[in-house]
Amino acid sequence: MYLKKKEQLQILDAINAAELQTSGEIRVHVEGICEEDNPLDRAAWLFGELGMEKTARRNGVLIYLALKSHRIAIIGDCGINSKVESNFWDSTLQAMQQLLTQGRTVEAIEQGVRLVGEQMKSLFPYEVEDINELPDVISFGK
Repeated sequence: MYLKKKEQLQILDAINAAELQTSGEIRVHVEGICEEDNPLDRAAWLFGELGMEKTARRNGVLIYLALKSHRIAIIGDCGINSKVESNFWDSTLQAMQQLLTQGRTVEAIEQGVRLVGEQMKSLFPYEVEDINELPDVISFGK
């Protein structure tokens, strides 16, 4: 297991806090090795496998980490991609990478979730009829 139970709960708390502010959905996937040349390719495949495109507003975001490979990626569905600034994903990845290089994995993930959540809040604010469209879980790979 790549994250202790307490660390998983911290990340889930960050996801829940972010999603209370938005109709968007955030998921985190953690594994050891990224076998793709580009981690974004792996994240895109996982995005489909996890059903991230199944939100009404197409505003799901997947944060992907391969800890042993030291690779990260963030992929958003077409609804959010059409609205964020062109450098948003890169700047979020840079903020996470700074913490990861210091060995602060959980803080890096929390930072990514917080930044994505803030962006989603401004683009897809929470509305009374919003429902949680995807499970709030961390998925794990090999």
